[in-house]
Amino acid sequence: MIPHSDADPPGPNAVGEWLIYRGAGEPHDGIDLLPDPPPWRDFDGGPLVEPGPAADGSSTRRLGAQRHLAELHRPGAEELEIINAALYLRRPLLVTGSPGTGKSTLAHAVAYELGLGRVLRWPVLSRTTLGDGLYHYDAIARLQDTQISAGTRGATPGGIGSYIRLGPLGTALLPTAKPRVLLIDELDKSDIDLPNDLLNVLEEGEFGIPELQRIAEHEPEVQVLTDDGARVTVQDGRIRCRAFPFVVLTSNGERDFPAPLLRRCIHLELGQPDHQRLANVVRAHLGEEAARSGDDLIRLFLSRSRSELLAADQLLNAIYLTHHTTPPTRDRLADMLIQRLDRAR
Repeated sequence: MIPHSDADPPGPNAVGEWLIYRGAGEPHDGIDLLPDPPPWRDFDGGPLVEPGPAADGSSTRRLGAQRHLAELHRPGAEELEIINAALYLRRPLLVTGSPGTGKSTLAHAVAYELGLGRVLRWPVLSRTTLGDGLYHYDAIARLQDTQISAGTRGATPGGIGSYIRLGPLGTALLPTAKPRVLLIDELDKSDIDLPNDLLNVLEEGEFGIPELQRIAEHEPEVQVLTDDGARVTVQDGRIRCRAFPFVVLTSNGERDFPAPLLRRCIHLELGQPDHQRLANVVRAHLGEEAARSGDDLIRLFLSRSRSELLAADQLLNAIYLTHHTTPPTRDRLADMLIQRLDRAR
């Protein structure tokens, strides 16, 4: 048998190791060892576009500026297997759980460890539609620019591509060599139609832009703006992915989703964090000293969370603020900040 050490790269080529995402918080190039997709999830979009930008400040806020001090988001064995199943199968990952259990943070953790750049975030509201995630065409601005240029006899405004900007979902489906990470946050807050509207796009990995398809015969290539702020060329008014994005759909469990959507997703249920994970969260965001001095608040938080709905960011707020105070002010502030979220208003 070939000896194996922790220094071996992750992936199917490492002996006894199939995990691409390890959850250890250390960046590596294991994504290069991801096997080809199954035939029913193999996409051939092109030509390839440049990869997205590097991770931005939102990932630092999620993961902690001092994340190197702790294995902040090390999931359990079952969680790791489910996350990697979504990577291998090129299926969206539906992450459910109570508020504050790290559902949204998971997308940033995967992007950071696998070097997949900036996380594309699509926060869902009650009025959100599929079009909001795909692209926006500003027809009014184009009309106004045309009228202004005609009235002043100035330069003709730019082509139609100057008025089209891809949304987070549309940008994630651009043909890239490596998958982008897309966070569709709080899908359970959407209108009843959005989960069903997502089905075809998530299954086919492509979508059309009617405004560009209408002119494709005489203008087959049009440059548009992406959610990253870059310009890419769209051919024949259609976008089709090459590497299917790693899509994380989060839900607080406020509603049920249709069976066709569930069938297309890999489901991960996140439970309440234990003492070690909470201490790691505090350590990554606030440092070792804060984790040590706030240990009593971590224990208080865990004790209350058995019967009350609480979120981890309440604990972080309490430890950060009380670190600058003394008893009894410290205890009073902690009690004020760690309020149950399911109490009657």
